[in-house]
Amino acid sequence: MNASNNAFKAIADPARREILRLLRPGEMTAGDLAAHFDMSKPTMSHHFAVLADADLITRRREGQTIWYGLNTTVLQDVLSWMMDLAGPETKARKK
Repeated sequence: MNASNNAFKAIADPARREILRLLRPGEMTAGDLAAHFDMSKPTMSHHFAVLADADLITRRREGQTIWYGLNTTVLQDVLSWMMDLAGPETKARKK
């Protein structure tokens, strides 16, 4: 599966979109993110893994703590693709 498909698969899930929204202001720990959800730790880990595999989030370890951050480069690529998709042809239909 290519990177774009991974990104679309990742953002298809509402919980993963909420994780991305929570990361907009800056890095958060796995525990801080998990506190916003009523999910098991393995389920949260799965969501983090899907987002990381799609390069939508970064992860770094400090001792026992894992910090997650938003990878805006990939998000910009996805948005750019979507804007291209809605490009001139969409504007022509609006006239």
